[in-house]
Amino acid sequence: MPTKPLTPRVACRGLTKVLRSGTQDLCVLADVDLEVAPGESVAILGASGSGKSTLLGLLAGLDRPTEGEVFVEGQSLAKLDEDGLARMRRGQVGFVFQSFHLLPNLTALENVRVPLELIGFEGANKQSEELLAAVGLAERMHHYPSQLSGGEMQRVALARAFGPRPRLILADEPTGNLDAATGERVLDLLFDLRQEKGTSLVLVTHDPALAARADRRLRLDAGRVVPETP
Repeated sequence: MPTKPLTPRVACRGLTKVLRSGTQDLCVLADVDLEVAPGESVAILGASGSGKSTLLGLLAGLDRPTEGEVFVEGQSLAKLDEDGLARMRRGQVGFVFQSFHLLPNLTALENVRVPLELIGFEGANKQSEELLAAVGLAERMHHYPSQLSGGEMQRVALARAFGPRPRLILADEPTGNLDAATGERVLDLLFDLRQEKGTSLVLVTHDPALAARADRRLRLDAGRVVPETP
């Protein structure tokens, strides 16, 4: 019997986003198609203002497209209300941002544990400890963000993103606030965790060297997909 095609982890069809700017319409994204297979990593390249972060926000259901549709695990996000979108994000999607977004009054361990507790994850504390150990922070888990370096905070953010065992990770310039050497170590951890957990990854970057680590690359220019330059 022929093998049934796998449902993409995330897909979009004809995705368009138009914003009103004064008296004019600004097309941020124009007719973008994308499919990300289970376990696949895709890098979205482009200059600042090309629509990369807008695309990531639409894939996460953080914003609604003007036209087109987004599917996560075959589920159309257009058919979900705000509560449904929140449940989808908590259970299926992990985020890694450029600015870490850690809660300053919580320790590293507590920051990782929060999303697990929100979904009622059994053994949340143990899972959080194991993930922090996996990113090399076993000795720092009771420290607050103000006591951690930028690289350490981003490693906490990685552990938090992978905590609920999401099927999809969305990363927006995850090394943008780090020096080159620290950024390289964080990337190693990101791709190692992705491979170990079988997680799909969509990575937004302007750095071709970073993008080269992904299975596939997509380039945006003024909101449109353009061919990759050899």
